[in-house]
Amino acid sequence: MDRMRVDFLKSLIGLLNFLCWVCAAFVVGFGEFQMMNSRFASLVTGFWPIYPANTLVVTGTIACCVCYVGVFGAMKENRCMLIMFFLLLFTLMLVELAMGIVFLVYHMNIDSYLESDLMGSLEAVRHTPPETNQTLRKDFDDLQYLFKCCGVRSEADWEGNAPASCCSQDECDSPPYDTWSEGCLPKLRNWFSHNFRSTGAGVVALVIIQLASMCFTVPLFCHFSRNRLGYQ
Repeated sequence: MDRMRVDFLKSLIGLLNFLCWVCAAFVVGFGEFQMMNSRFASLVTGFWPIYPANTLVVTGTIACCVCYVGVFGAMKENRCMLIMFFLLLFTLMLVELAMGIVFLVYHMNIDSYLESDLMGSLEAVRHTPPETNQTLRKDFDDLQYLFKCCGVRSEADWEGNAPASCCSQDECDSPPYDTWSEGCLPKLRNWFSHNFRSTGAGVVALVIIQLASMCFTVPLFCHFSRNRLGYQ
């Protein structure tokens, strides 16, 4: 392999790792966004993959660090760093694929999880005194304010005791007041589905770039091995 090809591979690996770093930074940013906006954690307790924020932050951060190892290994022509980069990237890719499979499996059952958890939360709020379950009440109010909805399927779920967060009027000082006609279940389902698509797109792009980086790392490592380069 002549010097021109080696330089080309080094530049290509650098470019791929830069793109990998950008995707990983997006995954970290999206995870942070989810952590700051996870207002419904107490309402949906049975569907744990719905809040992958911590996993996204950790995975994205590790991917960012691994990208630096690949760039330095290629630029410094260091076999130790290249083989470490390859193994770390392969392990990380397996973890990401496992996460993708888990999300796919649970995504198929999103309706049943959401409905049962939301109904359980609504019943807990409806059958307990106002001074109890403060977090649950606040999260349900936030849900109804944010999505402009009422109840799980409709306002009827509250059995005539809809909270002020269901009010569709400008002033909601005291009942009776008009309430939102649509329940929160379809709106929350669409919100989660959108998050799944965004997360999936970022992870798929990351895996594709990582796979390309691994493929181009192998011939570069073999060249350094044949020429006894790289363990300095």
